[in-house]
Amino acid sequence: MRTGFTEMLRGLLDRPLASYYLLLSSAALLLTVGLVMVFSATMVESYAEQGSAFAVVVRQAMWALIGLLGFWVAQRLPVRTYRGLARPLLVLSLLLGVVLLLPDIGNAVVGTDDLWIHVGPVQFQPAELAKFALLLWVADSLVRLGPRVASWRELAIPMFPIAGVTMVVIGYADLGTMLIIVAMFIGLLWAAGVPMRILGALFSIALAGTAVLVAFQPYRLERIISFSRPEDFSQGWGYQAIQGYYAIADGGWFGVGLGESRQKWEWLPNGHNDFIFALIAEELGVIGCLVILALFGVLVYTGFRIARRSADPFRRLVSAGVTIWLAGQAFINIGGVLGLIPITGVPLPFISDGGTALVVVLAAVGMLAGFARAEPDAATALRARNPSRLVRFLWAPLPPAPRETPESNTVPSTRKP
Repeated sequence: MRTGFTEMLRGLLDRPLASYYLLLSSAALLLTVGLVMVFSATMVESYAEQGSAFAVVVRQAMWALIGLLGFWVAQRLPVRTYRGLARPLLVLSLLLGVVLLLPDIGNAVVGTDDLWIHVGPVQFQPAELAKFALLLWVADSLVRLGPRVASWRELAIPMFPIAGVTMVVIGYADLGTMLIIVAMFIGLLWAAGVPMRILGALFSIALAGTAVLVAFQPYRLERIISFSRPEDFSQGWGYQAIQGYYAIADGGWFGVGLGESRQKWEWLPNGHNDFIFALIAEELGVIGCLVILALFGVLVYTGFRIARRSADPFRRLVSAGVTIWLAGQAFINIGGVLGLIPITGVPLPFISDGGTALVVVLAAVGMLAGFARAEPDAATALRARNPSRLVRFLWAPLPPAPRETPESNTVPSTRKP
């Protein structure tokens, strides 16, 4: 029986477009769960403040539609477009980060608020754009370096200074996002074949930089201290953690029921955003949490599968980088809610309330979907089907025909993401 199931599963995974459909299904289910849970988490407060229980979820649904448009556009773009956009996007994200660092200038021009830039009724978070921009720029730089990635000197100029400045600008205001960027950056270098001695040195520098940023902002140190003893800080930083633990404990195996959370009645701060996983645990129980973790597991497996099967070095590195980004962000969010690591305040991808994060994540997954369609077997199968021009216009153009990547344009890594 087990052998039959294994063979069936292997047969499904061996299909040319398996990566593409796994990515679409896992991302779509996570997005659906996110919209449902945002509605459940915000319905009480939304009704009290705006007279409609649907006000917040309608806004989130509008951001989701914009994100799906980004997904559609992103999966249609060729590699050369992403490589061409890498540097302008990085410069833009750095400029926006500086605007946040200089609130007097930011308020005079557009209006700023710690992590957000306000333009009229719209607000967005530059740190989310910085993840995407740095991912593209680092991957493009590594591909250009080719075999020289093994040299510290070749990597140092200009990659390390620019990446370091980006991380400092983002980390000054948003340490959680900086940690995600650091993980993604080191993961990209590892996937490209950078020697372990260089990775170890960079990891040490990142730890030292994180310690400096923690010391620079006293509230971050308080968060770390309250992490181990939240009950001693129940009137401060420990309050959110304690209420999250209550929500998880109340949920048990099967939860109190969808929409029946008690913690969302103004007990759990940011239950719609940073701590939405605690409300999932309360309403859907351990089983619901395991479903969410399984969906993220499928997404991560698929991302690394796309990276492993990509013939183009840029696609391979970017696929690995997106996967590390989403996996790292999910781990930091869920780990903070469960008390495994200190709380850093990053959203749970696809699920937490927040427009900028959702749009950028869906665009990144759309790019990954385009790369899945360009896997050699997938590209061959799609070109053999020869879909109509209308289908290609409405959904996605045919991927380029599979070909061997020129030796001079490959990243000399034997590591498989």
